[in-house]
Amino acid sequence: MESLEAELERAQALDVSDLADAIESIGFECTRCGACCKANEGDEGDGDPHTATVFPDEIRELQATTDYDWRDVARPMPYGLSEGDDGPEGTTFEWALQTDACGDCTFYEETDGEGKCTVHEDRPLICETYPFSVALGGTSQPMGEAVDEAGMVRAHECEGLGRDISRADAEELADALKERAVRELEEAIGVRDNYEPVDADGVVVYDSEGPKTPDGRPR
Repeated sequence: MESLEAELERAQALDVSDLADAIESIGFECTRCGACCKANEGDEGDGDPHTATVFPDEIRELQATTDYDWRDVARPMPYGLSEGDDGPEGTTFEWALQTDACGDCTFYEETDGEGKCTVHEDRPLICETYPFSVALGGTSQPMGEAVDEAGMVRAHECEGLGRDISRADAEELADALKERAVRELEEAIGVRDNYEPVDADGVVVYDSEGPKTPDGRPR
């Protein structure tokens, strides 16, 4: 398995034109169905809340845009947490966008079956690049199974796949996809390098800036 530093070098060397070629060959147009913003529906109606990774600085940018508190924007990534007598407890890594009571992204709105992101211009990179990801170790994969692949680009479940996309849009998406891959690996390296075990009650979130409380304060 390659080191995170080696994977970061590979991400930094990605050719945006090649990524755009791959995106063009797969094809994509957002249909505003909202599936990527909603809770995952289980086979028996017991789905999981929407989970999309968000970087600490992206949380602060959304805070500045919306004038929300940290916990209104993001929640601790649920993996590794359990429900204790006094609420969630345990340790986890990274942050996920906050969800509403239905498990949908808190920034998602729907009118007459058509979805809308209320922070579209400031949405996190994982949202900007969905349904695509880069096949590099150390990068996160968005919700939905990978259903197509071209070069280093993977496409995940989305009804907008296979539709025509302009070269300009493909290049813009490819540029964001490369940026996301680089940022994810930089974040992973930061998490590793700044990891300091904390013995504390409740939830501890480890991100690239060190251990934090669920409301984003340093532990």
